[in-house]
Amino acid sequence: MALRQTSVVLVALVALAAGAAASMTLGAVHVPLRDVVDAVTGSAEDGPLKEIVLQLRLPRTVCAIVVGAALGVAGALLQGALANPLASPDVIGVTGGAGFGAMLILLVFPDSIALLPVGALTFGLLAAGLVLAVAWTGPNGGGIGRLILAGIAISSLFAAATTSLMAAYADRVSSAIFFLAGGLTTEGWAGMDVAWPYFLVGFVLAALLVRPLDRLALGDDVAESLGARPRMIRLGAGAAAALLASSAAALAGLLGFLGLLVPHLVRLAGGTASHGYVVGASAVCGAALLLVGDTLARTVVAPVELPVGPLMVILGVPLFLWLLRKAT
Repeated sequence: MALRQTSVVLVALVALAAGAAASMTLGAVHVPLRDVVDAVTGSAEDGPLKEIVLQLRLPRTVCAIVVGAALGVAGALLQGALANPLASPDVIGVTGGAGFGAMLILLVFPDSIALLPVGALTFGLLAAGLVLAVAWTGPNGGGIGRLILAGIAISSLFAAATTSLMAAYADRVSSAIFFLAGGLTTEGWAGMDVAWPYFLVGFVLAALLVRPLDRLALGDDVAESLGARPRMIRLGAGAAAALLASSAAALAGLLGFLGLLVPHLVRLAGGTASHGYVVGASAVCGAALLLVGDTLARTVVAPVELPVGPLMVILGVPLFLWLLRKAT
């Protein structure tokens, strides 16, 4: 079993390294790998290739790795905390809130397009905050059913608001399709400058929640007998997942399917539900999958860039179904 789990992580790391090399070299302009290494290490001469590597492809590659890892970890946290294999960032309202925040900027304030990451991040966190506030107040606060129902209600509210915006500004909807479909853009480090503190806090919280989530998997009564507090663990997992998923949406649009798929792939391939393994492996596998998908999306019909969200479904679903068939 340990060999099987190690093999999964090693394969993911190899895919991540290969994806990073492809992401940095392939595109409308081919950059030899040697020139990429020289540019990254600071030994390249000034010129257009160096600018392409450092100002366009390196930020996009780093962004794909961080976003993929964040969505993988967010899904693993929520599925573990809610004991629900269908849990994803959608459950806590992040996707609906981030979508509304992005649409608000794109449709109502198109001249402030630079604020799109801020809008998506702000409303994604707001939606998650509302879900957690509703779920943790009143009788039986903190229960799994209450959290899921609150998430459905808040997500529906923001979805309705987003639809209303799109109907009111129908002539501008075409500019928002790329965000709704999910895709990375080449904007340098601007988006990451806004989101990196939220990613950092989310990843740190996820690392701290690994052992508590393993205790929670034994059942609330057993977890309490071991000194754990199930409601606080779920609250922490929801907060960490909200930070990670909102930050990811701010940079890459609505890629909620990745957060649902990756933890499943990790558990099926690794043959274990231990969060010490699932959370870490989900980060590596999510990063590798999104990086490879983004590279394909911007090179398969270059110079036209395709949205990466639908491509993630095309790549991920067959692999998931194959693993599911083997597991059953």
